[in-house]
Amino acid sequence: MLAEEPPLPPAARGAGSRRGEERGAGAGAGAGPRAGMEARGMCLPRGPENLCFDKDEFMKPDFDVDHFVSDCRKRVQLEELRDDLELYYKLLKTAMVELINKDYADFVNLSTNLVGMDKALNQLSVPLGQLREEVMSLKSCVSEGIRAVDEHMSKQEDIRRKKMCVLRLIQVIQSVEKIEKILHSQSSKELSLLEANSPLLTGQILERIATEFNQLQFHAVQSKGMPLLDKVRPRIAGITAMLQQSLEGLLLEGLQTSNVDIVRHCLRTYATIDKTRDAEALVGQVLVKPYVNEVIVEQYVQSHPNGLQAMYNKLLEFVPHHCRLLREVTGGAMSSEKANTVPGYDFLVNSVWPEIVRGLEEKLPSLFNPGNPDVFHEKYTISMDFIQRFERQCGSQASVKRLRLHPAYHSFNNKWNLPVYFQIRFREVAGALEAALSDSLEEAPAGSSYCLLATHLVWVSLLKCWSDQMFLPLLAHRLWKFTLQILARFSVFINEFLLRPISNESTKDNKKSVATGSKESSVNPNPSEDQGNGASPGTQRLPCISNTQLVYVAADLDRLKEQLPELLEIIRPKLEMIGFKNISCITGALEDSQASLSASMPTLNNKIIQDLSESCFSYLKSALEVPRYYRRTNKEVPTKASPYIDSALKPFYRLQNEYKDMLKQPRIHQWLESALSESTQKYYETVSDVLSSVKKMEESLKRLKQARKTVIPNQVNSNGGMSDDNKIRLQLALDVEYFGDQMQKMGLQASNIKSFSALLELVLAAKDQTTVEQP
Repeated sequence: MLAEEPPLPPAARGAGSRRGEERGAGAGAGAGPRAGMEARGMCLPRGPENLCFDKDEFMKPDFDVDHFVSDCRKRVQLEELRDDLELYYKLLKTAMVELINKDYADFVNLSTNLVGMDKALNQLSVPLGQLREEVMSLKSCVSEGIRAVDEHMSKQEDIRRKKMCVLRLIQVIQSVEKIEKILHSQSSKELSLLEANSPLLTGQILERIATEFNQLQFHAVQSKGMPLLDKVRPRIAGITAMLQQSLEGLLLEGLQTSNVDIVRHCLRTYATIDKTRDAEALVGQVLVKPYVNEVIVEQYVQSHPNGLQAMYNKLLEFVPHHCRLLREVTGGAMSSEKANTVPGYDFLVNSVWPEIVRGLEEKLPSLFNPGNPDVFHEKYTISMDFIQRFERQCGSQASVKRLRLHPAYHSFNNKWNLPVYFQIRFREVAGALEAALSDSLEEAPAGSSYCLLATHLVWVSLLKCWSDQMFLPLLAHRLWKFTLQILARFSVFINEFLLRPISNESTKDNKKSVATGSKESSVNPNPSEDQGNGASPGTQRLPCISNTQLVYVAADLDRLKEQLPELLEIIRPKLEMIGFKNISCITGALEDSQASLSASMPTLNNKIIQDLSESCFSYLKSALEVPRYYRRTNKEVPTKASPYIDSALKPFYRLQNEYKDMLKQPRIHQWLESALSESTQKYYETVSDVLSSVKKMEESLKRLKQARKTVIPNQVNSNGGMSDDNKIRLQLALDVEYFGDQMQKMGLQASNIKSFSALLELVLAAKDQTTVEQP
């Protein structure tokens, strides 16, 4: 391969001689040279199209030999990869030689151009050093200048700050002297009286003093911590005490004399010195508190039937009678002129209401006692009505909002122990309901729309939860949960009721209570506490139930499901009153409860249908006794149906007659058709067996007669009448026809009763056979 290479220039030969070294170094250097070549924009020469690799793979920064070889092995064999690499290697060598030859002159002159470069660099080093020293000297001078300026500026700032403090102290002293000058200008007599802390300054003088006092307070706060201020502070305290005492006395004088100008001046002065809360507290202590203590008397409330309502009425009279002047001055009254009002006051919220709450909490503690739920509900309702009437006396919506945010408002509402009241009501309602569900299945009281006492109490409990005598707006969520618990408890009761076996009831009068003998799980706000405490079903025998009780439960379920929409109409206005508008959620929950009750109806229907069917067939199976009645008894030819048909249909007559007022006719017809279908199927099988037995008996007698070849007396009457077998067939036909006639009298279609058509065809065929055999 080397012999075939063209002759190279010296530089090219030197580069070519280092080919092996570069190749070895390339394997170790990795992406360094390739990255440099790629950065200079070098492109590899194009190779043949049939190469098994891409030439650009070598220029990638993350090129890896092992990965390259393993990737190529997936496409070709190692021998073909080697041949392609050798072919492209030759192309690279040729391209390298051409590149060197192209710039050969530059490569040769490279060393010549660098001759004398070190001397030129040495000549530049001296001036560059001098320039560096000059720059560093200038930087030092500038830094010193900046430092001096900063020190001067900090001194100026300190001087300015001290000057401001001195000015503030001067303002404080000037304000104190000005106020004292105003006081001393009143005459020596007034000054002596002032020192005795007895006179009351006029409103105009107080306003001037308050304006200056306001500035005094501002500058005193700004000068806090200064030694000179501590020396002046006793004089400031004296001015403050004098001003406050004068304002309090003047305000009380204005209220007692109903002088609007004095009250307005006082309140404006209080607002000027930012002491509005002091004025409101003064009114509460001096004006409101005595009236509240006089009106709120526990003995009066307890001794009079409407004592609480009368007490609240007297408290509400305080605002129009004693706060009229204050409301006019502060803009709380409708007739107030906005130009002459003093804003920033709300005496109803900050003076009257706190004192009323304090008086109720201290002098009438029995008001919040939830021991008697009826009394508690009455007191709570009257008190909430009092709050609404008090809110209507507020002058604006903003005042109402301030009232509802006041701590005394929250304190008053929190005093009412509503959770305890609900617990008492819960035990009261749930206890009565649980007794009806657990102890016995008694009939509902006269006049009730329900049959059982348990269902009657369920509906009464639901109505009581949302009645005006029990409902409270803040307990709406608890009462709604209790409503769903009642419905869920009744659903559980129905499911447990259906697990009991049906008693073999033979008497008609079974409407009285039947002791259940077992306790059901009670409605509990925390149902998880009672889980696992009951006896297992296997250790206790379930008490029996009667078919009358089953019918009562079915009637009550239908009635309860019909009345649940009425309950929704009762609940809706209560929830809308508290701002709850998602009525669809409430409707959906009631529909779920209704569906839970409806889920037990199929089982209940099946149980009733099974009981009716078994009661009916217990008489219909008497058809098995018909052959014994006629065989070898010389009975007359039957002309009417057997008595057992009437006995079999008695449960159906009773269901249709006694329960028609409490059950819907479609449900009665459903039960009758289903029960008759089941009993008719069994009756069909019984009659078919009897007829088959009769036929077999006839055939057996014929075969016996032929075998003996003797005359066996035919089973006929002495007068040569109908045979016993034909009497049996005729009797069964009469029974079935009468059975069908009675079903039609009950309003049922024989075509809707399964197996009846087949039964009728069976007995009619037997009857026809009797007619054919009759001589």
